[in-house]
Amino acid sequence: MKTQVKALVVGGGAVGTSIAYHLAKAGWDDVMLLERDELTSGSTWHAAGLLPLFNMSFATTHIHKYSVDFYKSLEAETGLNAGFAVVGNLRMAQTQERMDEFMLYASTAETCDVPYVWMTPDQIKAKWPLIRTDDLKGALYHHTDGYINPADVTQAMAKGARQRGVAIERKWQADAFHWNGTHWEVTCTKMVEKGGNLVPSDEQIVITAEHVVTASGNHAQRTAKMLGIKIPAIPVEHQFIVMDQDPALVAHRAAGNPEHPVIRDADAQSYVREERGGWILGVYEKNAPAVFEYGVPDSFRADLFPLDLERIEDQYMAMIHRIPSCEESGLKDDFNGPICYTPDGNPLVGPAPGLRNMWLAEGFSFGITAAGGTGYYLAQMMVHGEAEIDMASLDPKRYGNWMTTEFAARKNEECYDHVYVLHHPDEERPACRPLRTSPAYDRQSARGAQFGFVNGWERPNYYAPAGFNDHDARSFRRGGWWQYAVEEAKAIRQGVGLIDATAFTKHRITGAGATAFLDWFTTNKLPRIGRINLTYALTAHGTTRTEYTIVRNAENDYYLVSAGAWTAYDQDYLLKAIEDKEAEFGRINAQDVTTQWGVFAIAGPKSRDVLAAVIKDADPATALSNKRFPWLSAQRIELGMCPVNAIRVAYTGELGWELHHPVEMQNYLFDLLEKAGAPHGMKLVGARAQNWLRQEKSYRAFGNELGRDATPLEADLPRFVDLTKDFHGKDAMLEKGIRSKCVTLLIDGPDDADPWGREALYHGDTRVGRLTSGGYSVAFGKSIGMGYVKPEMAVVGTKLQVKMLDQLWPAEIVEDSPYDPQNATIRIDG
Repeated sequence: MKTQVKALVVGGGAVGTSIAYHLAKAGWDDVMLLERDELTSGSTWHAAGLLPLFNMSFATTHIHKYSVDFYKSLEAETGLNAGFAVVGNLRMAQTQERMDEFMLYASTAETCDVPYVWMTPDQIKAKWPLIRTDDLKGALYHHTDGYINPADVTQAMAKGARQRGVAIERKWQADAFHWNGTHWEVTCTKMVEKGGNLVPSDEQIVITAEHVVTASGNHAQRTAKMLGIKIPAIPVEHQFIVMDQDPALVAHRAAGNPEHPVIRDADAQSYVREERGGWILGVYEKNAPAVFEYGVPDSFRADLFPLDLERIEDQYMAMIHRIPSCEESGLKDDFNGPICYTPDGNPLVGPAPGLRNMWLAEGFSFGITAAGGTGYYLAQMMVHGEAEIDMASLDPKRYGNWMTTEFAARKNEECYDHVYVLHHPDEERPACRPLRTSPAYDRQSARGAQFGFVNGWERPNYYAPAGFNDHDARSFRRGGWWQYAVEEAKAIRQGVGLIDATAFTKHRITGAGATAFLDWFTTNKLPRIGRINLTYALTAHGTTRTEYTIVRNAENDYYLVSAGAWTAYDQDYLLKAIEDKEAEFGRINAQDVTTQWGVFAIAGPKSRDVLAAVIKDADPATALSNKRFPWLSAQRIELGMCPVNAIRVAYTGELGWELHHPVEMQNYLFDLLEKAGAPHGMKLVGARAQNWLRQEKSYRAFGNELGRDATPLEADLPRFVDLTKDFHGKDAMLEKGIRSKCVTLLIDGPDDADPWGREALYHGDTRVGRLTSGGYSVAFGKSIGMGYVKPEMAVVGTKLQVKMLDQLWPAEIVEDSPYDPQNATIRIDG
């Protein structure tokens, strides 16, 4: 058995074997996979093997599509039949709102080249007469997928891996990980059978590996403890039952009819597929409990939990309603096993927080579907340094150290029972909330704030009258909240509004090496003392890793502001870069000050008037003038008794300031500003109106227009890239050229809907790009969006079409910052 390898993969389920296979296929010829038991002995063995392409995530859709295509090629390569039954996947809708969901998804699917077909109830009935269709609105049919045998596909990938030189060792458990500065030393123990249990023996070895990947499935909490990190992957019980033969189904097939597709009745929280003349029913019911919150018991192997039929009674009755012929079929077999979840349902794929060359592939609730694509894209990240798609939405660091076991367990239970709920783009899930709140939370709540969940923080989305129900206001079109966001956006354009931006990520960088480091780390010129700049940190491949607003307080004292949703993600990259460069540049201190500073953004033509009423200054009449406080500058001011680090910048594109204040003084400052704003009609404004307003200014957003699949030049931001200096990723950025380009579009869409930023863009019959943001423009009275198109299409005046609600709607590319392109309102004096 080898004791030195290039890469060690820990975990022999479908995900682990795929990663080992793809690492070898990508060129690494010294890969080993360890499995503590037998291959497929974790959740893989009891998985139903479905391959749903349906997913609202751009990255996850790519992963699922790759898997479906890849599994079809395995038999030709390995000689093993992976058991792929390409029967299709029929996703049915009982309501128009469910059809709206399918239409939004379908436009997203087009951007990933996932094929689909629309079917009417009559077409369904004609093709599959056993399905009851009288109460259906229609269906979305994926004819290219179906289901697969999880054990067979895992063994096929394992054989393919062995053929490419991967060593697969069973009955070895990873018991300790130690980083020696250049490699991982992994202590492994031989596992032996004893009394039906798998127990550790006295035999141990240490494997030295340059890279380690953990794909430990249900054992993720044990992995987290050994690595000293947090991994919010905790299993939830998942039940499915296998029924005896259905005589009507047997007769249907005997007549020469093809196998039914996987039948998904989303409104009944269940799926059904054929199984040897009978049916399998799988459910995603409420009250399914999380298990193994603190680790899998040593006695638990390929075991199951007792079936809880009462918990799935509603779904069972719904199956009989949908396929009446199954009512006489008896129960043949049942499964209730652990299936791993994360709080948002997406797996954790990428570099582990704080660790070098340690990669996570954990938390797969749809592990068979995701296994192939995960191996492919993770191998790209490990071998080449970056994947061809932006994997940030799956990054393990999207959850910070505030995350606890209790949070993960309860949110994972919620995520499980939300698999088949309507996934509104404006959905907010209630479990474990409120958790992280700014001091003004209670005041905002009392004034009608409807909160969104951002990195654990409660952030106002919009404000509504007393008694308003956010849940009932959600829609795939313009929800019940839309009118309130319109009024908030108008308030900033015409008067003044106050936004709580406390969730912003904030770092302070100081030390003798701070200036040289940031000059190398970011693309733009560093600001002068007392000034600010917008800038970007790039990946080694020249794509956008982080967006920063940098405030320079002193010669080697900088305040960095970045997206609130990405605190741990930004911090990990920043700290690792500092560690790499400190010896070259000198001492660099980095401090996360996110929770020390609250932030209010005040904006609008009357914002100067509001602040003038409370600023304490020797000459308050001129304190906020262009001469004393110019645009893109920062100053320490006093508002009443509150010391404020004020930045003259506004994400809404109006005259405004960001007011960074000691968080313990937030309620005092809120009350002060609210009172001063009352004579000017100041409104409290939420994130949804702000999102619309920033699109009117073509301000790119990280995670939307900005990410690891585009460079700042492709985002059309050359003014924030100083090509006269050397910076990290510069050469790679220039080498990439302009593969696509970011544009802003005004859209003549339907009267009751706006784009969400997931839609396909067409020129005639040709798809030429996709939206990354969308919404409504109060300035132009129509829909607005931002997105990427082929470079030759990125010309002002180009007429395109946007796919919304299964129709193409006219759109036109407009100049950047269609609202106030000269920034006159931002710079206005007073």
